[in-house]
Amino acid sequence: MVKRKYQIQDINEKICAKAMLKNRPISLKYATEICREIKGKPVAKAEKFLQDIIEKRRYLPLKKYNKKVPHRKGKALSGQKAGRYPVKACKAFLELISYAKANAENKGLDPEKLIIKHVFACQGYRRWSIQPKGRIAGKRRRKKSTHLEIILQEVRA
Repeated sequence: MVKRKYQIQDINEKICAKAMLKNRPISLKYATEICREIKGKPVAKAEKFLQDIIEKRRYLPLKKYNKKVPHRKGKALSGQKAGRYPVKACKAFLELISYAKANAENKGLDPEKLIIKHVFACQGYRRWSIQPKGRIAGKRRRKKSTHLEIILQEVRA
């Protein structure tokens, strides 16, 4: 089923910009950890954080899904030393933020004053694929996908 509605409904449409990505082939676990990490941050800071993860200068701290995840050197980020570098998920979030920023500029909002008010990830449609194994036998697997949504709000100072 394709996602149509946003998770949060009570927003002021005049000072907010929304964007949504559907059925992206990224991990739901990494997406929820990224959502927790960037929520409430200014857009420029969130983009820098995601870009640092892609270039492997900084790791994504895993608070909830951290079983059998090695610790990283250096100081703890967000109170957590366990982390990974989910490049594919970070690229999807950068794409989502760029779409939301374009919607904000179209509405006449200032892109420098935007903060991430709401960001949410949920499970998308899982398609079947066949993993080639041996000469004849193949194994059916479910491919993962994730719905992403974001709402940016302009801060009036």
